[in-house]
Amino acid sequence: MRPRDTSPEAWKIYLDIQRRMTPAEKIRRVFERSQSARKLKEAALRQKHPTASDREILLRRVRSELGADLFQRVYGHEFRA
Repeated sequence: MRPRDTSPEAWKIYLDIQRRMTPAEKIRRVFERSQSARKLKEAALRQKHPTASDREILLRRVRSELGADLFQRVYGHEFRA
């Protein structure tokens, strides 16, 4: 389904590119987007918590991804937000 903010011509080009990509290229792009999303989340956390250590930023990001209950089970009391 074409996003509302994308013209039909641009959507056709996007779909053509997607069709030409190999499965390996598609998977690589998924991992790249995932990494970009993690970096954006960490950048936002660094702005909100400028004195936080790298470890604290990582734990804050992971907590937001896992949810409080699973985070607690995995990391125990290592970090409390």
